[in-house]
Formats: sequence, structure tokens, C-alpha cells
Amino acid sequence: MQKSRPTQHKRARERARQEKQQQKAARRLEKSRRTDKPPATGGEDPDIAGIVPGPQPSPWGDEEA
Repeated sequence: MQKSRPTQHKRARERARQEKQQQKAARRLEKSRRTDKPPATGGEDPDIAGIVPGPQPSPWGDEEA
């Protein structure tokens, strides 16, 4: 089996390092974009907006008479 040259390994490591740095920079940019958004106003959580406490109607329409 033939061994590859050290310079080829070095180039591959350097290329991987540069790609990792680019990915980190993209993640940082995305994180900064998310934090720039103003918080939702209205005082109500959008995930639970419109939910009424108590028994909920059956989603399958199995109403018992």
C-alpha cells in the first residue's frame, strides 16, 4: 500500500478547517439575525393563542348524544 504525501494531508486538514470556520461564521450570523427580532407584543403566547380551558371538542367528531 502506498502512503500519500504529508502535503496532501495538510491541504485536506486546511480545507476542512476553512470549511468549519465558514460554517461557524454562518451560524453566528444566523444567531445574530434571530436575536435582532423584537419580542412579540400582545402579552399572549402565540403557541397557545385561542385555546380555551376546559374540555375540548373531539377532533374526530365523535360526539356522544
